[in-house]
Amino acid sequence: MRKPLIFITNDDGVNAKGFRLLVEVAARYGRVIAIAPAEMQSGKSNAITMYQPLFLKKVVDEPDKQIYSLTGTPVDCAKMAFDNLLLGEKVDLALSGINHGSNAGINVLYSGTMGAAMEGSFYGCPSVGLSLDDHDLDADFDGALQVAAMMIEKMLGAQFDEQVCLNVNVPAVRPEELKGIRVCRQTRGFWREEYDCRQDPRGNDYFWLHGAFCNAEPEAEETDEWALKNGYVTVVPVKIDMTNYALMDRLKGML
Repeated sequence: MRKPLIFITNDDGVNAKGFRLLVEVAARYGRVIAIAPAEMQSGKSNAITMYQPLFLKKVVDEPDKQIYSLTGTPVDCAKMAFDNLLLGEKVDLALSGINHGSNAGINVLYSGTMGAAMEGSFYGCPSVGLSLDDHDLDADFDGALQVAAMMIEKMLGAQFDEQVCLNVNVPAVRPEELKGIRVCRQTRGFWREEYDCRQDPRGNDYFWLHGAFCNAEPEAEETDEWALKNGYVTVVPVKIDMTNYALMDRLKGML
């Protein structure tokens, strides 16, 4: 019997704890081919490398489990897999993560983790981005790993007639403290950034970015931000088509 082929990537880098643990869990369900950025690529969204060479290096070579590092973005990793390394093979599931930090709300637009998951869905492969609401490099992934195993089982056993990309976020609590799973919608909100201006030893200005998320609907229980903050695993089906259909007729009357 043919083993399922599972592709895995992330944006935290090839040595990130969440990525390596996800590879181990996925290897229980099939053959795993993983390509991850050689270095941290958080916030790279759907960026691709066009004007620099990409270097691919195998770092783990075991039966049914190979891990590669790539000097590129998460989407570069997905493209390298589908258009080169796995060209001609049927990939049964694409996973991205487990990310260190939430990708709920508008973060889905900025996230390299979700950029790679969306890229996988472009190839007709069911795709899941997995994130833990904890930025600690040595975070406790026990709950997230249980969720990952469940999602892998469900997705490998499902049949879809359309592009599928899921944004899954897990609260930073122990497995027994998870309240359940909620299929919900993306929270409306935005980031407001601040740029901290400093000077280097030669008097040149440079800037450090920081900011805060502004939740436009903090009490909306049907949203991913509310559910995540209240102990639920959130699952948001991501629609790639960004057309504002409700505005089309008005624009046709204006233009």
